[in-house]
Amino acid sequence: MKVIGIVAVGLALLLLLTMDKKKIQKLMERLSVFWFRLAFAFLILFAMNVAGGFIGLYVPVNIASGLLLAVLGIPGFATVCAFALFL
Repeated sequence: MKVIGIVAVGLALLLLLTMDKKKIQKLMERLSVFWFRLAFAFLILFAMNVAGGFIGLYVPVNIASGLLLAVLGIPGFATVCAFALFL
């Protein structure tokens, strides 16, 4: 397991060394936008869980629903609401 981690880090560093500065900046910008969207998705899920708890509707707050909401946006929000309502 440790060897796989070392190889993965080595390959990532090798990939970063072969990229120019513009590509690295673009990659880091996309990565930071994704992390912000993921954090905001968990904030929305928590708020939905608290607000829905008053009426007996519980929204699952886990990594799958967070990724769904972060990647899909508003359709992901509708999907999570539908899961909470019908399941």
